[in-house]
Amino acid sequence: MSETPVDSSKRTWIITSACAGAVGGVAAAVPFVSTFQPSEKAKAAGAAVEVDISTLNPGEKITVEWRGKPVWIIKRTPEQLKELPEQDPLLADPQSLRHPDQFTPVYARNEGRSIKPEVLVVVGICTHLGCSPTDKFVAGPQPSLPPDWKGGFLCPCHGSTFDMAGRVFKNKPAPDNLEVPPHMYLSETKLLIGEDKKA
Repeated sequence: MSETPVDSSKRTWIITSACAGAVGGVAAAVPFVSTFQPSEKAKAAGAAVEVDISTLNPGEKITVEWRGKPVWIIKRTPEQLKELPEQDPLLADPQSLRHPDQFTPVYARNEGRSIKPEVLVVVGICTHLGCSPTDKFVAGPQPSLPPDWKGGFLCPCHGSTFDMAGRVFKNKPAPDNLEVPPHMYLSETKLLIGEDKKA
């Protein structure tokens, strides 16, 4: 039996076609296989966030993102802490007893709704329709606020007001206090938002 000679141009064409097909197959498979792995966004959505609060001064606030929500960390002044109990008669839920498991962890069921009295950690979303309240830390008469305002937050959408512990005032659209997210201290100056296993 004699072998049939193969045209070298056909051989080149066959090899080139096979290589192109292999490259195309790999290119098509990579995006498909990558869908089995969670995206970076999905990984970040549930991940705890570590925050350094060493430079946070009394009266200041920083905002971090956790699960797509703004989380406020506020270092309250001694004056702001002193005024918290005085607000109780004006609040809808001063002891955070409504839906405590949803809005206030056990370790934050106190006057300041916090682990450390001076540091407040709350989700910055109004419990009415999901707007983000604005800071109104300065005491005294201001537009849309009562004349004896002691400081806190105002939701500009529908007028709900919250004190410096994130507790909602009576007769406002917001049905609940601002949410305290799970959190714990890793050290004196480092917070972990999203986990509270050691709390």
